[in-house]
Amino acid sequence: MKKLNIGIIREGKIPSDSRAPLSPQQCRQLLDQHSQIAIFVQPSPHRCYADDEYRSIGIPMQDDLSHCDILMGVKEVPVDQLLPEKKYLFFSHTIKEQPYNQKLMWALLDKGIQMIDYECLVDDQYKRILGFGHFAGVVGAHNGLLAYGRKTATFDLKPAYLCKDFAEIKQHYAQLQLPPIKIVLTGNGRVSTGAKEVLDILQIQEVSPHDFLHQEYPHPVYTQLVSKDLYRHCSTNKYDRNDFHAHPDQYRSSFAPYTRVTDLMMNGVYWAADCPPFFTKDEMKAADFCIKVIADISCDIEGSIPATLRATRIGDPVMGYNPHTEQEEAPYQAHTIDIMAVDNLPNELPRDATEQFGAALSRYIIPELLQPNSTVIDRATITLQGKLHGRFQYLEHYAAKPTYHIS
Repeated sequence: MKKLNIGIIREGKIPSDSRAPLSPQQCRQLLDQHSQIAIFVQPSPHRCYADDEYRSIGIPMQDDLSHCDILMGVKEVPVDQLLPEKKYLFFSHTIKEQPYNQKLMWALLDKGIQMIDYECLVDDQYKRILGFGHFAGVVGAHNGLLAYGRKTATFDLKPAYLCKDFAEIKQHYAQLQLPPIKIVLTGNGRVSTGAKEVLDILQIQEVSPHDFLHQEYPHPVYTQLVSKDLYRHCSTNKYDRNDFHAHPDQYRSSFAPYTRVTDLMMNGVYWAADCPPFFTKDEMKAADFCIKVIADISCDIEGSIPATLRATRIGDPVMGYNPHTEQEEAPYQAHTIDIMAVDNLPNELPRDATEQFGAALSRYIIPELLQPNSTVIDRATITLQGKLHGRFQYLEHYAAKPTYHIS
């Protein structure tokens, strides 16, 4: 039987990401479990695992992966590094018609690539199978607390990217004394679950939305808000889950009361372009807008958080937003609302994030790739043999190259 050759590519996007789809030990376990596969890894000076960590347990390292049937990475592959007519798995960031990746979409079609997007790997109930969201939430919550401590000069935290792993971060939490602070956490998906884990490790008391709005506390507290707490129909003033997902443009935000009592906001809500923002830039000018720091973990530029003007960087994760000028300024000033909007948060704890992601990839997706026909893989395939595939026909306009006419 012909072996299925899987290649782990080095990350080519700049700045380089240090995560990998599979850790060295996960590669070894897959080889031991599946005699019909072979795994090859491109050397990389930036990966969170040294090349020798793969090599020492018998994983071949080589630059040329052209013989591989499947190529796996994490972030978008630069257009000039795509090998034609291959099967790729990575986060393409094209399904929302992201303008900055339109040329990538054109290249996937021109080169006849089967693009299997991790974000689109879903089960029969269309629930996502893979994601780095949990550790995005963990690091996002950590960074939000770090920013609040610096903003108020009440406590200090070591940046996550300077820690070896989450275990080291937990050691710092054991010594941390937090002031009375009211934290709002939005969402209930993977991202919010990761953020909630941090708040619970710190033994911050969770309170109901009602009590959060109406009670004062001598210690730190948080409340978790989900869609039914965040949105109301413009006409009925009610929330209906199915109707909201079908017609989000007919809903308004009901977040306003929380802006008056919240010190730190952690946003983990998935946002679509036709969803209402939590508040407007004009509402952020109000004297009773009390939020000092926003950890916009979802990082949708001028999306649910209109003050997220851009993505920030791991080494410089916080920007100041002046609500009166609506412009960016230096953070940690009395008049700024400080925004943490790093768009690759899991890369601050790359080994932890890789281990969790690779475990799910090994358990749920590798067996699907070994099947001659898989509905899971088919549902996640955006492009195939030079055409948009399956449920991604809606990208037709985005995928069409512009035509130029000379008059």
